[in-house]
Amino acid sequence: MTRKVGLVGWGAIGRVVGGALAEGAVDGAELVCIVDNRSIGEAPAPQLTFEEALERCDLIVEAAGQGVVREWAERILTSGTDLLIASTGALTDEDLAKRLLGAGPGRVYFTSGAVGGLDLLQAVRGLGTLTDVRLTTTKLPATLEQPWMDEALLARLRSATGPVEVMSGTARDVPVKFPKSTNVAASVALAIGDLDAVRVRVVADPDAHRTRHLIEAAGPHGSYRFEVAHRPDPSNPATSQVVPHAVLRSLGAIAGRPGQIL
Repeated sequence: MTRKVGLVGWGAIGRVVGGALAEGAVDGAELVCIVDNRSIGEAPAPQLTFEEALERCDLIVEAAGQGVVREWAERILTSGTDLLIASTGALTDEDLAKRLLGAGPGRVYFTSGAVGGLDLLQAVRGLGTLTDVRLTTTKLPATLEQPWMDEALLARLRSATGPVEVMSGTARDVPVKFPKSTNVAASVALAIGDLDAVRVRVVADPDAHRTRHLIEAAGPHGSYRFEVAHRPDPSNPATSQVVPHAVLRSLGAIAGRPGQIL
């Protein structure tokens, strides 16, 4: 069966995903439409409303931000349409997470985004609780500036000559403060099943020409360390170039493409 895909978002992630789908890069998946609150101009599929997309598609791919997940995800699933979420940071809202994981008949999926090792961390849950889970995310200072920051913190970021810790906390509170930059924190928490168990540090570094994520986890059954360094997307430095390709890999798994590592 060919999955009829509606793509939400025509930004840095959506354009790569949509272009690849239109070229037939994912066997068993066909791009049917694009949903965006702006006029997107020329595109490889018609621009439709959410309601129209739900009538025509059996799989919606979210590539537009946490707000879309909060507003539309539950309705998509209750309509019987499957949903692939890229903006996992929205799931720091535990009530929303519970509703989505319990909703149906549509099924909800999450893409791994800019990091690896989440499949292993999820598997380790079968052995018992991880007692020490840490994530350090390091990015260019300009990509971390937020409206809630005071002048003193903004001045530290803009004048930094080396690494500056911008915030530390748990995967429950950090993604809320950096909605476009810390979906990774929520993804790690989803993998281990506990928002409060993941300690997160956000670091600004003027020399971070590659976005870095370091995941460290340990428990009585073993210890684990995953580190990645990605080039930022030129059109949206807040996200890594690899993210749309992670979405495409997830789409391949959902569509049943053989040879996928699950």
